[in-house]
Amino acid sequence: MALPLSILDLAHIGEGETAGDSFRASVTLAQRAEEWGYQRIWYAEHHNMPSIASSATSVLIAHVAAQTQTIRLGAGGIMLPNHAPLTIAEQFGTLETLHPGRIDLGLGRAPGSDQQTMRAMRRNPASSDDFPQDVLELQGYLTGESRIPGVDATPGKGTDVPLYILGSSLFGAKLAAALGLPYAFASHFAPAALEDAVALYRREFQPSRQLAQPYVIAGVNVIAADTTDEAEAQFLAMKRTRVSRFLGRGQTFTQEEADLVLASPAGQQILQMAKYSAIGTAAEVQDYLDRFAKQAQADELIVVSAAPDRKAWLRSIELLAPGTSGA
Repeated sequence: MALPLSILDLAHIGEGETAGDSFRASVTLAQRAEEWGYQRIWYAEHHNMPSIASSATSVLIAHVAAQTQTIRLGAGGIMLPNHAPLTIAEQFGTLETLHPGRIDLGLGRAPGSDQQTMRAMRRNPASSDDFPQDVLELQGYLTGESRIPGVDATPGKGTDVPLYILGSSLFGAKLAAALGLPYAFASHFAPAALEDAVALYRREFQPSRQLAQPYVIAGVNVIAADTTDEAEAQFLAMKRTRVSRFLGRGQTFTQEEADLVLASPAGQQILQMAKYSAIGTAAEVQDYLDRFAKQAQADELIVVSAAPDRKAWLRSIELLAPGTSGA
């Protein structure tokens, strides 16, 4: 039986596009993904990144949810140290009240930004140390068992929005196991600790009210196309784009300059981030995903279509669609 397949939509703003263009593309993707049989779509909280439009994550989820019917939508994730747990409980309690049974809440402890942006957000760098306690506080608001006497989330109380712990290290795996929550590993950009983290999570998992058995979601980059050459061309374009994004500091590289960077030690780090990438025709990508799922001991895969071209991006998701058999 094929594993559930979900999507991480990075809400990217392509060259020559606006944030509005990105939002319209996200709605189109969600509507198609709903038809094609995908399990869920998640959006990630990032700040001060000109190429990503999902900074107000809960607002984007609300916008997409209002224009779809059945697909699950959520945060993959909310960077909880950026927020008061009560505020997030109210936001996602509102979403769940408006769209019952369709909302997920993935939680991470990374800043989702750089040091200067953290200052602009009034975030204390030490706030990530409180992440486990903040998760429990948030959970209490959503289950109607508040840990702060006299304080409830309205909306939120009793909505039981399912929580997921996101991570790329052993810390998140250990926390998810201790709390009995599903664990989503960010192997699409931080692959190094995947197997160790999943093994630790499965070994130490403690059943909870939300979850009886461990549940692992693993992220993987995909570019599926009608031909292998087409997919490889999009993959190369993606790597060149990442050079500008991660190393450019506002500078745009020519293709030749980007290729030189990719051949350098700094470029090797960018290539390593894309270690788990399924590139090729629908059949080739599906074969890779089958092997990757076994390696990751995953119960579900969440795919990131890394194709920078908007049409190729949507086509990639279509070719892998569970309900279309690569039509």
